[in-house]
Amino acid sequence: MKLGPYEIQSPLGSGGVGEVYRARDTRLGRDVALKILPESFAADSERLHRFEQESRAVAALNHPNILVIYDVGGSNGADFLASELLSLWCH
Repeated sequence: MKLGPYEIQSPLGSGGVGEVYRARDTRLGRDVALKILPESFAADSERLHRFEQESRAVAALNHPNILVIYDVGGSNGADFLASELLSLWCH
């Protein structure tokens, strides 16, 4: 399955704010963690706006204990966040 430039490879986990997948960024040739928001979350404009604001705030930070956000966007009606793939996701 493909979502924008990301090829989804395998599920990593799920929770109240979406599902996380291991994916391949076809533009840059790297593996990422791709969080896909549930439709109910993405359909609420206030929640979606808050998610985008929080994504920008985290992306502005640079610290070894904070994961790096690479991308935030949407494709085919699905909103997503792409971040670095931490080793704890891969076990």
